[in-house]
Amino acid sequence: MPSVDSLKCRRSLEVNGKAYDYYSLPEAAKQLGDISRLPTSLKVLLENLLRWEDNLTVHAEDFAALAAWLQSRSSDREIQYRPARVLMQDFTGVPAVVDLTAMRDAVSKAGGDPQRINPLSPVDLVIDHSVMVDRFGSEQAFEQNVAMEMKRNGERYEFLRWGQQAFDNFRVVPPGTGICHQVNLEYLGQVVWTRDEDGKTIAYPDTLVGTDSHTTMINGLGVLGWGVGGIEAEAAMLGQPVSMLIPEVVGMRLTGKLNEGVTATDLVLTVTQMLRKQGVVGKFVEFFGPGLDHLPLADRATIGNMAPEYGATCGFFPVDQITLDYLRLTGRDEERIALVEAYSKAQGMWRDTSSPDPLFTATLELDLSEVQPSLAGPKRPQDRVSLGDIGASFDLLLETSGRKPQADQGFAVTGEQFDLKHGAVVIAAITSCTNTSNPNVLMAAGLVAKKALERGLQRKPWVKSSLAPGSKVVTDYLERAGLTTYLDQLGFNLVGYGCTTCIGNSGPLPEAIGQTITDNDLIVSSVLSGNRNFEGRVHPMVKANWLASPPLVVAFALAGTTRIDMNSEPLGHDAQNRPVYLRDIWPSSAEVSEAVAKIDGQMFRTRYADVFTGDEHWQSIAVTPGDTYTWNDSSSYVQNPPFFEHIGQPPQPPRNIENARILALFGDSITTDHISPAGNIKASSPAGLYLQQLGVQPEDFNSYGSRRGNHEVMMRGTFANIRIKNEMLGGEEGGNTLYQPGGEKLSIYDAAMRYQTEGVPLVVIAGKEYGTGSSRDWAAKGTNLLGVKAVIAESFERIHRSNLIGMGVLALQFVDGQTRKTLGLDGTEKLSIRGLSADIKPRQMLTVDVERTDGSRNSFQVLCRIDTLNEVQYFKAGGILHFVLRQLLGS
Repeated sequence: MPSVDSLKCRRSLEVNGKAYDYYSLPEAAKQLGDISRLPTSLKVLLENLLRWEDNLTVHAEDFAALAAWLQSRSSDREIQYRPARVLMQDFTGVPAVVDLTAMRDAVSKAGGDPQRINPLSPVDLVIDHSVMVDRFGSEQAFEQNVAMEMKRNGERYEFLRWGQQAFDNFRVVPPGTGICHQVNLEYLGQVVWTRDEDGKTIAYPDTLVGTDSHTTMINGLGVLGWGVGGIEAEAAMLGQPVSMLIPEVVGMRLTGKLNEGVTATDLVLTVTQMLRKQGVVGKFVEFFGPGLDHLPLADRATIGNMAPEYGATCGFFPVDQITLDYLRLTGRDEERIALVEAYSKAQGMWRDTSSPDPLFTATLELDLSEVQPSLAGPKRPQDRVSLGDIGASFDLLLETSGRKPQADQGFAVTGEQFDLKHGAVVIAAITSCTNTSNPNVLMAAGLVAKKALERGLQRKPWVKSSLAPGSKVVTDYLERAGLTTYLDQLGFNLVGYGCTTCIGNSGPLPEAIGQTITDNDLIVSSVLSGNRNFEGRVHPMVKANWLASPPLVVAFALAGTTRIDMNSEPLGHDAQNRPVYLRDIWPSSAEVSEAVAKIDGQMFRTRYADVFTGDEHWQSIAVTPGDTYTWNDSSSYVQNPPFFEHIGQPPQPPRNIENARILALFGDSITTDHISPAGNIKASSPAGLYLQQLGVQPEDFNSYGSRRGNHEVMMRGTFANIRIKNEMLGGEEGGNTLYQPGGEKLSIYDAAMRYQTEGVPLVVIAGKEYGTGSSRDWAAKGTNLLGVKAVIAESFERIHRSNLIGMGVLALQFVDGQTRKTLGLDGTEKLSIRGLSADIKPRQMLTVDVERTDGSRNSFQVLCRIDTLNEVQYFKAGGILHFVLRQLLGS
């Protein structure tokens, strides 16, 4: 990290007899002016720039712009930021490793050294998104699910094992260890990173980007990190800086403390609702105020985790005594803990009650004592519903969908002694990273289970229940607290360590229940402790999905329905037929604290001592070593993608797009799940038909997420979500379109292939918030491979916009209040996009000419959302990876 150090601010810090070099913010302030009230998250960015000053990508003017931020509380200055490391999970990590491997092939074919393609920053890939809940409610569920996971994913895991030995700076955490964010929080995250260079040890803030949008969880630990697309992460691995505008920072002042019986989940759903209303897309959020003194680190991590749901780039908590206590609890090295404290204090990054509040672009305030028990749903994380209103909220859903008259009607389930009704909870899952990092809510779930069994309650027989913790330490502490047995007795047996229900790996419903739902068009519910509840994500048969705390997940499994007011209606009846209410089985804060007190640092040290080793299944996977990979043409999981086929030819300069057809016309809030689903593959879908042609049986399809190493599957799955609505077909759900001219109904994939054969470019039209949700690179890669040259939307989610540009697809934004509706677009038009040339500029205005079927013509203006000069270079090269590869081949 060569630095010009024009401000001469490199200093030495001694901690317990060891010297560390660092770039001192107080020294820099002697020339920049007082920066003490700069938000801590921006101080991290400033240190990063000081350390990487090279007069090429980082200039002294960048420091001045950050110091000047305090006057205007915003900036239009573009900076080049270099995170310390990269974090991946396997759904997004496999395609990234596929791309790196394909780049090695391209370099090798061009006569270069394939070893030149190597991560320059440390990369950790945690295999956590592949386990599915096939088996549940038994002691054997975990072993059976793991066995099926290894069988299904053998090809992918063999490929990752090869990558583990082929690439430098690349570590793989094997399956069955935990969720990447919790492994990051409990083990990988250091708060202050160190690197040996020229005989010196340099200390600097631990920072990262991750290929999962919930990378933001680590901000609870005072580590600045956020999600990027796999494409951008690969570029960061290969030494490219993350190009960004200095962000606005919204401060959220917390006061008071949570009341008895209120959980961190209730808090985060309240925060999400407030910040969504405020509007924080593309901004940093930083938490401050006296309320932090009463907020455990696990609660902070829960809030940090859901930053994508409230729309922010990150939700940052500064380092304080609670941070150090957590590092100690999780078994971190005492030398590192001492360095974190000394470094944070030396840099003015330490929070305590004597520190003056930072200055922010805007400020909100929340009194923690006003937070109420809540859920969110039925299909967006920001739609908070108070616990007592959940029944009324579901009834409203029934009414708007025309099901209200039959709301109380029961439908017989073949072979069972119960009926199924609208609102039935068919999935109750303690799952995903948001809450399974948090011992307070997990212990509370165990205590609810204990008290429920003592009162003679049992989960309803139609509920598929599961426990998928984020780390093995969770099962250790539940066992030590004596709570595992009660969760098991209610059917919340361990099903795996990974991201299950929240990512769509919920597994099949019992056949008779699924048939009853389908035959009677029932609207049934899932209740999960995750962070995502978009349509079609959790399970294709479950239309209403509710986010809730783990103890509430248990409570809804007992009630068996979401048509209930848990404040006033009983969950069930005891042996004497007396009603049992939620308040009767809800644990006190003292009981939860007593259970949490049983956790100690040795649990963490033991579990993470051999975190990269894996079990006997992982160790038995044989790989052929080598710098390049021997692709298996018959593999249905891993194939050499076509992205770099023409890398030896000079790139074509940008030029106008002529006579494009509209592939699809979408409304608001099209998520990356809609664009590139992660869950089930339908047998009748283009991807399902392709797999069957390869001899893969439907029961062995696995999920879209698991097959992201095969572009043939993924391009067929693009826009194939069963809940997506193309307005060209009215209100019909599913990934179809009308092929023009003529209006023949085809799958979007089949139509795109026909257009490609005819040389017709394509455009996608959409409403607001296009591309919200997961940082899914395949949502952009698939769009590219279908032949889509531009997406025109009212607004874009940050990561997806970046991914589109990174794949050479134009992101264009309607202006002046215009929309697809005000312009009267119906999908039959031809569009030509003009103003594209070799000298394209960031955020340039372009013209779209419209030719209608009746021969009439008009035009409208759009804002080109190539936002930075770096992105201009990437777009001209055909994409960010093409840019990097051309640079390597050129040098």
